[in-house]
Amino acid sequence: MLDPIRPAITTLAFMTLLVGVAYPLTVTGVAHLAFPDQAAGSLVRDDAGQVRGSRLIAQAFDGDQWFQSRPSAADYATVASGASNLSAGNPKLFARIEQASAGLAGDTPVPMQLVTASGSGLDPHLSPEAATWQVPRIAQARGLDEAELLRLVEAHTERPLFGPALVNVLALNLALVDNPPISSQ
Repeated sequence: MLDPIRPAITTLAFMTLLVGVAYPLTVTGVAHLAFPDQAAGSLVRDDAGQVRGSRLIAQAFDGDQWFQSRPSAADYATVASGASNLSAGNPKLFARIEQASAGLAGDTPVPMQLVTASGSGLDPHLSPEAATWQVPRIAQARGLDEAELLRLVEAHTERPLFGPALVNVLALNLALVDNPPISSQ
């Protein structure tokens, strides 16, 4: 009775070990050898060796003295990452954008990147325009010259071969650590 089932069970066990264990371990090992930084999460460490974040995953920054990342539909949690899945005509999306815009006062319209989540909800980059829009708020909070902050944004603007220019928010904020707010001096 077990004779017809035995090859199926053996094949299932073999394929489970091959595709579920051996293949993932091999790919992970090759990735760690070929791309050690990326395979380890592209972590950014400070001078003391403390992990400050990842170049690949957005995080929240509290306070007017920091450049703000794009909002996250999953509150920057990598396990529940994803977009809000609200259509452009959905009143809930409009209400969320209005609420996010209310906290970002300025002389010019708020860039959409600062009030809408990316497709993954974890995009660590902004356009240079969205970063530049935040400069007056940060300059006031830190007591810095706006021109100095604009130079900092320009210095941290990445221009890939294909696609638009980008600014990594974590890298930009880490550069601000050398320019502490007046209140903390």
